[in-house]
Amino acid sequence: MYTAISITYRFFLFDEQKRYFEKLAIYCNHYASLIPMSFVLGFYVTLVVNRWWSQYTCIPLPDQLMCVLSGGLQGSDERGRLLRRTMMRYASLSALLILRSVSTAVFKRFPTVDHVVEAGFMTREERKKFESLQSPYNKYWIPCVWFTNLAAAARCEGRIKDDNTLKLLLEELNAFRGKCSMLFHYDMISVPLVYTQVVTLAVYSFFLVCLIGRQFLDPAQGYPGHDLDLYVPIFTLLQFFFYAGWLKVAEQLINPFGEDDDDFETNWLIDRNFQVSMMAVDEMYGDLPLMQRDRYWNDSNPRPPYTAATVFVLRKPSFQGSTFDMALPKEEMHFQPLEDIAENLEESSRRQSNMALLNRLLNVTAPNSSGLMGGALRRTSAQLQRLRQYPSVDPSTSEEEEEEKEGSTVSKESLPSGRRQDSQSTVCSFKERCVGAPLLDMQFGEDPQVLRIEEDGDSLKQAEDLTSTASLLPPPPTQPKNTRPVSAITPRPCALLQPIDPSHLEHSSSQPIINQHQAAVSTLRPASGVHGTSCAQPQRARSVSMGLEITEPQQNNDFIQS
Repeated sequence: MYTAISITYRFFLFDEQKRYFEKLAIYCNHYASLIPMSFVLGFYVTLVVNRWWSQYTCIPLPDQLMCVLSGGLQGSDERGRLLRRTMMRYASLSALLILRSVSTAVFKRFPTVDHVVEAGFMTREERKKFESLQSPYNKYWIPCVWFTNLAAAARCEGRIKDDNTLKLLLEELNAFRGKCSMLFHYDMISVPLVYTQVVTLAVYSFFLVCLIGRQFLDPAQGYPGHDLDLYVPIFTLLQFFFYAGWLKVAEQLINPFGEDDDDFETNWLIDRNFQVSMMAVDEMYGDLPLMQRDRYWNDSNPRPPYTAATVFVLRKPSFQGSTFDMALPKEEMHFQPLEDIAENLEESSRRQSNMALLNRLLNVTAPNSSGLMGGALRRTSAQLQRLRQYPSVDPSTSEEEEEEKEGSTVSKESLPSGRRQDSQSTVCSFKERCVGAPLLDMQFGEDPQVLRIEEDGDSLKQAEDLTSTASLLPPPPTQPKNTRPVSAITPRPCALLQPIDPSHLEHSSSQPIINQHQAAVSTLRPASGVHGTSCAQPQRARSVSMGLEITEPQQNNDFIQS
């Protein structure tokens, strides 16, 4: 067909007709690729091949059943021999009946039940019993029921010693009967005919389009991809061989119980199974060869010999595992003392528990870590750590330098690396809080003993609420006459600051700051030893929620002005 179309195009068409044919060929070649040949045909062949192999594995074989029957049903007398042969013949009869129903070759060999009786698979009495049982369905399962009845009779006679042997025998029979049933269902439910028709139509349509689309066109016309004129489409022929051959393979395997050369040899299987099963349960029953010592009786490492063609196998080392040749440095092969391991584990667990407690406190109290409250708590924790490490202040350090150290300590030590930039914007100096967005405008008047705090109008109510708290504080000790200015605070010989009680921290952190206009002042406590004469310097307290540092004069009580 391809040659006829090519000759017609080259010698019998006019120039105008050739141009039209060339456009048609280019069109067919372009749109032929839209047919998913590989997917449709590949999926269909895969389904057929899996079905074909499953049908072969479902052919009932009597090997397991005959072994269990030969070892389970005892008795070397004529009665025992008759029971074993009859039960094995019933199993072969059931397989013959189902193969006769699904295989064309077996049906031609045994077209009627009379042929089955004449072949010796069924007696005449059994045929009468078989035909007397009226059922509109296939009766391949009747010999299996006869088998179970004989097994029960043998158990009652004591030829089957225990119930476990009877159970094993019936399980093997049920597996044998199940394979017969699967063959029947495979024959009843085949591959949908529509699917087969779709695949066949797709293959033939594809190559009919290729008859026109794969033609070699005139190179003088300059069509893309048509620079050569080879006359014979080699790759199109190969593609046809592959796809058409693939389809023919599926057509051959879709029914393996026919008479083709590639179908199952069911008649040979019937002959083999019947002969082997009868030999196993009759002639080989109780037939044991003389036991004697093997040739490796005294050899602790028995090794069968090799021929000259297989001696190369001895040169290959035996497989010991994937890590058999793994090498480790000597310094990594020494065992570590258990005490060091326990100390490392204990230190690691203690550090993790402390960090988990701090993270839980921050998460519960300040869910928004980027907010003002979260920054205050982080600064507070940093100040607690700093107070724990540095209980005193260098006298030569000014207030501004101290505040810069505090800011750097908070940003470097007490905060995670991902939040340092965030926290640096919230850590403010004593004189000016949060440059660009001040929270409190704090100024010192002419009298350094009085601290004035000016707030916005929105925080008046908060200041009034805190006034009562501040009024309950104990009066500070008296201040000596040589009071130094606020900018140069000298340390006291005793502790400058008292450790902040966790209860005060919890009480203070429960009052969040909103919109950077409200601040909660923590409870101020006098340091230990303030009533003594050695503690003469101004007392400093820190706000827990905001980290404020407030210098108290020791002559007058503090007051808050709005």
